Amino acid sequence: MYDVLAVREDFPVLREVIYLDSAATTQTPVQVVAAMNDYFYKYAGNHGRGAHRLAREATNHYEDARENVAKFLNVDPTKTIFTKNATESINMVAHGLEWTSGDHIVTTLIEHHSNLLPWIRLRKLGVEVTIIEPDTNGMIVPKDVENAMTDRTCLVAVTHVSNVLGSITDVSKITKIAHRGGSKILVDGSQSAGHMPVDVGALDCDFFATPGHKGLLGPQGTGVLYVREPDILEPTYLGGGTVHAVTTNGFELEPSPARFEAGTPNLPGVIGLGRAVEYVQEIGTEDIERHETSLARDAASRLEELPSVEVYGPAKRAAVVPFNVVGLNPHDVAMILDETKKICVRSGYHCAMPSLGFLGVEGAVRASFGLYSTQEEVDIFIDTVAQITSLVA
Repeated sequence: MYDVLAVREDFPVLREVIYLDSAATTQTPVQVVAAMNDYFYKYAGNHGRGAHRLAREATNHYEDARENVAKFLNVDPTKTIFTKNATESINMVAHGLEWTSGDHIVTTLIEHHSNLLPWIRLRKLGVEVTIIEPDTNGMIVPKDVENAMTDRTCLVAVTHVSNVLGSITDVSKITKIAHRGGSKILVDGSQSAGHMPVDVGALDCDFFATPGHKGLLGPQGTGVLYVREPDILEPTYLGGGTVHAVTTNGFELEPSPARFEAGTPNLPGVIGLGRAVEYVQEIGTEDIERHETSLARDAASRLEELPSVEVYGPAKRAAVVPFNVVGLNPHDVAMILDETKKICVRSGYHCAMPSLGFLGVEGAVRASFGLYSTQEEVDIFIDTVAQITSLVA
């Protein structure tokens, strides 16, 4: 097991606050910031757009980052596409596949809006969308996915870990079900990649989307889309870097991944992401998962013992704990936590309104944990919530 206190030295902001909002964005280690600074200070140039030494070095570092990310996910680098976030990655799939009226998509009620709205919008094209509900614990039952599929099902789109409930979906089993039914599958790994071991190659899904700024510890504005068969996906954007040849009569696209990365990319961000993935690997995702889930499950168990506190999600949860203090607005609870103890949590709909509707609430407070979170922080958090409950006792 890694030394959490030593790890915290790489995150200076943690000296100032108790940060329990890692499901929204993780903090970025100093090593990643240093790698980004090296780009700006030592070799800033454009990617693939010059023969001079700075352009060559910038391109090499960018492609090294692709190799790092692909190795981390256990996938082919040529099928590993850099985007600005998981939202863009998912929308690229929605826009890039060819749809016909009567096609069918299966997704779930516990999805982040980013893995729900793109599919709902396809109803304008005559695509049918089935949204299956979780069980009472917020878990997606693979058999329900299978039962929802038809002979027109083209895509199953599921989250690996719910950003609201912390429930972990059996994406391996659902991938097998989707393929057995002749459907492709997209897995939203926003809350799993970096937080737990994820072998995308072994999973054998058709699409895997994840942002750089969550479990991977990278900067905002970075994301990854893995595409198992790049030729089936039409590029959403066209422009510089995507083409091999252009005439006034047409153009010839570059092979993947270049055909999907139009324009000047976020070079410093991607280079930082490459270093961030190395950082995560050095610590080890198995140890990270063990640490984060231990804290989350302890926090959930202790919250449940407090009067006037409702805790949501399964007992066997990932590093996410949603709750409410009965009688108080979740935003007020979050503000009290911040103003009294500098505890940073998320409150509201969490970009997943159907999930909150399933819970029968209009919002929730969410504490989420990172590899740098400590037991002492959990203790302070629980004690502070206990004090808040006295306001409504």
